[in-house]
Amino acid sequence: MEQVVHLEQVFYRREKEEILKNIHWTVRKGDHWALLGLNGSGKTTILNIITGYIWPTLGKVTVLGELYGTVDLREMRKQIGWVSSSLQEKLYSNDKTQNIVISGKHASIGLYERTTEQDVEKAKILMEQLGCSHLFDRPYQTCSQGEKQKLLIARALMASPKLLILDEATNGLDFLSREALLASIQQLASQPDSPTILYVTHHIEEIIPVFNRTLMIRRGEVFEQGASSDVLTNETLSSFFETPIRVNWHNQRAWIYK
Repeated sequence: MEQVVHLEQVFYRREKEEILKNIHWTVRKGDHWALLGLNGSGKTTILNIITGYIWPTLGKVTVLGELYGTVDLREMRKQIGWVSSSLQEKLYSNDKTQNIVISGKHASIGLYERTTEQDVEKAKILMEQLGCSHLFDRPYQTCSQGEKQKLLIARALMASPKLLILDEATNGLDFLSREALLASIQQLASQPDSPTILYVTHHIEEIIPVFNRTLMIRRGEVFEQGASSDVLTNETLSSFFETPIRVNWHNQRAWIYK
């Protein structure tokens, strides 16, 4: 299968601190991955390396078939959609929702390019797919946190990326809003033309069925990786979190309790 991401012997040091240690990880087309780890484990550092915003101290990085160091990263980023809660703070709160979505075509904060009918139609389709078409033509600031996250995913899809990164996308959501967003992600990832999705979380129960693979990161190292059903076990999770964990599988999702 085609490699979407390949990290080979990747290390990252900041001053004298080793943030990532000997990361080996391959993401293949057709797989969607959850990245699981506690805060400070190195998950976001891996994302920054994949998107080319930081450079590894050692190792090779290949994304979408291109070896970093031999490619224009500005062009690469046009093929990668990235959604994080911090992005919400950078957007203009009085913009209309469709303009927020369309701005993803240009990777801009605000919409400065001429908008075509095709752009508006694609924004409508994406909003419909993510269950937020009812928000069309509303000011962004009037949307709930969960609605804003759906709009940001639609924005990330506007440029038809081959890789979509969702970095703790459910932060700040209540239970119902979280489940609604996860249902939209499940539907999106199940479509045949879906980009490869990397979903970053520190909550086991957010690893929905479509995330068939899980990478577990602890203190900057790969603790375990493989099929989600194989790694999300009592034994592995207890060792990973360094505390006794029991897993209860329900609707193809793992829920944990001590």
